[in-house]
Amino acid sequence: MTNTRHQVVVTGIGLVTSLGVGREAHRDQLMAGTAPARVTDSESFAPYTVHPLPEIDWSAQIPRRGDQRQMENWQRLGVYAAGLALDDAGLKGDLDACASMDMIVSAGGGERDIDVDTLIVEESRKRNDREQLLIEKLTTELRPTLFLAQLSNLLAGNISIVHKVTGSSRTLMGEEGAGISAVETGFARIAAGQSTHCLVGGAFVSERVDMLMVMEAIQGLGKDASAPFWSADGNASGMNLGTAGAFLVLESLEHAQARGAHIYARLDAVLGDRGSRETDRLEQRLTRLADDTGASGGGEDTVVFSGASGYPELSARERAFLQSRFPEAPRRTVGALFGHSLEAHFPTAVALACLALDDDAPVSPFAPGEDAVTSAAANTAIVTSIGHVRGEGIARLTRMS
Repeated sequence: MTNTRHQVVVTGIGLVTSLGVGREAHRDQLMAGTAPARVTDSESFAPYTVHPLPEIDWSAQIPRRGDQRQMENWQRLGVYAAGLALDDAGLKGDLDACASMDMIVSAGGGERDIDVDTLIVEESRKRNDREQLLIEKLTTELRPTLFLAQLSNLLAGNISIVHKVTGSSRTLMGEEGAGISAVETGFARIAAGQSTHCLVGGAFVSERVDMLMVMEAIQGLGKDASAPFWSADGNASGMNLGTAGAFLVLESLEHAQARGAHIYARLDAVLGDRGSRETDRLEQRLTRLADDTGASGGGEDTVVFSGASGYPELSARERAFLQSRFPEAPRRTVGALFGHSLEAHFPTAVALACLALDDDAPVSPFAPGEDAVTSAAANTAIVTSIGHVRGEGIARLTRMS
């Protein structure tokens, strides 16, 4: 039996961030030659800064009001971005293509009921039997319908309902690692000939008190709205959460060429892993991932999209690794411009890499005064991500002539 490996290409991009809605809105700013202006909100959740959801007409991709009402914003965002990707790939409304399309989604746990959380915290200050208190409140205050409407796999379910993508479906949870695994799984299935076209991606909304609370519990959030992403000592200045919905249509080269699809870039390799970060084990693992994906060297025509979270010491280790591995390649820190979007962070960075490889202009700096300016258009892109707690991944993409 012949073991044939198929080339994997990206033919559709659906992207929503604080910078705007859609592929063109991002291309116009990322390839303009000057650093785009960050869009942030430092007042609603002071002292924390978030990169907020842009103004969106949900009806453009989710026409039925009933469908919109039964979703939370993170689900609406994911369904909307998935629709953009299908539109961009020319597959929206193609029932046969969508019926055979595989879907791999990275999703979080849905939004919490902040009123109930607040009630439990306030009541626990007055009572010592907190375990009994918790049981009482969870059985009397939480609505089962609220929980059921926010199950993680309902993002994939809503994409199926709204856009008729009804092939196999997988939902992955695990913050940044889920986003890495979603792209890795889609890539592996197509490369192995198990699939011809996949929809992969995720969504995250930054304007959530519950997520800010979780991240601040380990003292990871930035508290100075004016601070640059990288501080003078080479450490990062803290995580600022960022809104992002990012979906990609991946296809085998043969499938894309047969239908005359526009190809943004070839996805050459994607690998993820997780493990201990004690001593130099993180650097050893990153070196192995880079070796196995062929991500090394590179000159000015190689651009590195770093997924550094903003956690100070951890991000500094990622930066040091990239500087030693790609000393001549310009680096763009995704979180500096878009904030950190957890499950959607890696798909977002891959989408940005595809836009860069599809254009003849150099990628604009993401952080003025911090990013090296380049005059060369990108022929190769490296995407990295190190989860704020666990999970690492690297992808390598190439321009298609």
